[in-house]
Amino acid sequence: MIRALLLALLLAPTATFAVEPDEVLADPVLEARARDLSAGLRCPVCRNESIDESHAEVARDIRLLVRERLLAGDSDDQVLAAVVARYGEYILLRPTADGANLILWLAGPSMLLAGLGIGWAVVRGRSAAPEGDDLSVEEKARLDDLLSR
Repeated sequence: MIRALLLALLLAPTATFAVEPDEVLADPVLEARARDLSAGLRCPVCRNESIDESHAEVARDIRLLVRERLLAGDSDDQVLAAVVARYGEYILLRPTADGANLILWLAGPSMLLAGLGIGWAVVRGRSAAPEGDDLSVEEKARLDDLLSR
């Protein structure tokens, strides 16, 4: 039991990242930057999995591209721009909130607010008591007659 637990603990870090040893940069600072950037990039093959976690060939190609751009001296923004230019904005796990994406970012909260407003109006309309006495004298007499039976 203990051996199985120790084996699982030893293998856990290798299962979380798919970065191969030949991809790792010699400079630990650049490697840390590469890992940070890779964590925010989606694998085009694997749904909602970062390229650091994916074992797909295209994820490896993107990881190598990120490291290549970092070695060339690009800033983090320049690396992301190069990757987005090549693979499209879908590659970002957290898309930007500008342009056409702004509509998507605002649609959810807008629908929530609209639903709350409609719900509030419906509940308020149902709970509102009648303000005036709308029955005529004949209707009141008829109601009293029906209630007395």
